[in-house]
Amino acid sequence: MKKNVLSLALAIVFGASATASTPIDGEKKEVKTKESKVTWKAYKVTGSHTGTVDLKQGALMFDGDKLTGGEFVVNMVSLISTDLEGEYKGKLEGHLKSDDFFGVETHPTSKLVFTKVKSSGKNSYEVTGDLTIKGITKPVTFDVSIYGNKATATLKVDRAEYDVRYGSGSFFDNLGDKTIYDEFDLVVDLEF
Repeated sequence: MKKNVLSLALAIVFGASATASTPIDGEKKEVKTKESKVTWKAYKVTGSHTGTVDLKQGALMFDGDKLTGGEFVVNMVSLISTDLEGEYKGKLEGHLKSDDFFGVETHPTSKLVFTKVKSSGKNSYEVTGDLTIKGITKPVTFDVSIYGNKATATLKVDRAEYDVRYGSGSFFDNLGDKTIYDEFDLVVDLEF
């Protein structure tokens, strides 16, 4: 009898801790990559640039209607500028894809894996995840809102943490008005 009670107690303790990190009843919802959008905005002393990058694949994990996890792969080769046209658009896109910035020939994808999801209100979550850019993984924290089959998030990313050095005041002195700020924004609109 004591052995059964001990076994039951251990099962409850270990079962509860396993449920907290990976829900037994969890549902994986694949993101519709064609209907989803990732927009970026980068800043420099003399202005800013905007553009998009495509999701290659992604999924959100739910326990009932509560967000519990997620994993996304971004196709860095798809990175484009949306604020320029013609020759300047081509030059900026080529430069961003070069080794000066994201080195997409060597690093064609970036990845985000949620490591912690905490409810912060109705349909809102504070998410911490591991973001990998250029083979370097660093933690990021951001907010996610879920409404029906849509999710939105805004992230600030510090490119200096991923060895994206070109024009960065963190690595070079006396850049003046050629300085490109380290932080850039990502606005993510997902459909699943």
